[in-house]
Amino acid sequence: MDVASGADAGLRIAAVASLAAAWEIAVRLLRVPHFILPAPSEIAGAFAAEPGFFLRQSLITGGEMLVGMALGVGLGIACALLLALSPRLERVVGPMLVVSQALPVFAIAPLLVIWFGFGLSSKVAMAALIIFFPVATTFADGLRRADPNLLDLARMNGAGRVATLWKIRVPSALPALGSGLRIAAAVAPIGAVVGEWVGSSSGLGFIMLQSNARMQTDRVFVALFILAGMAVLLRLGVDLLVRRRLAWVPGEGSTR
Repeated sequence: MDVASGADAGLRIAAVASLAAAWEIAVRLLRVPHFILPAPSEIAGAFAAEPGFFLRQSLITGGEMLVGMALGVGLGIACALLLALSPRLERVVGPMLVVSQALPVFAIAPLLVIWFGFGLSSKVAMAALIIFFPVATTFADGLRRADPNLLDLARMNGAGRVATLWKIRVPSALPALGSGLRIAAAVAPIGAVVGEWVGSSSGLGFIMLQSNARMQTDRVFVALFILAGMAVLLRLGVDLLVRRRLAWVPGEGSTR
């Protein structure tokens, strides 16, 4: 890590600490009721009272996120490749993908619980469903934007559709896929938590739902902060993977 990166990290830590201090002071001075907005010290106390419990629930939600992301990314890549191989299929399926994203996730989640049950499967399916669209659309868009001159040259040399796809279109679409993976990492927690809200007996979403009903706002914030931290770690991991795999792309090889 260079000096600039270290300075940026220091500024981020200072900004978070300043925000927490301002939050603490404002809550104390204004005497905000605990059930409306707890102070950061109260939130930390709620976590310190049951660290093992929160860790176990975090592992459950984290597992749902990771499995859902793997499934959603795999399906999204496969769908984009199929659309690239068949322009007719793209004209038929493309509008259906857009329509599927217009449906509210809260309307779909109960159906997934009915179909897959209250266990892990429905949460993974919800996460995969949310992740699928950004991966499929960004990768498909990248495949469509391959250099037409290279495509014409490949055809002139007798390359078939599959060979052209793997040797020209896929490499040129990898930066777009990287963008889709970054978006997927950011939205992965949404699917898992929404699935837990609809039907679950464990996980961070379940903690939020139960604690909110009991007006235990400090526990809600603990779950929120843990979920945010997990999302940041997932995004950093994906970003690092993309930068290493696409080091040849201008702007991606930087470690900042």
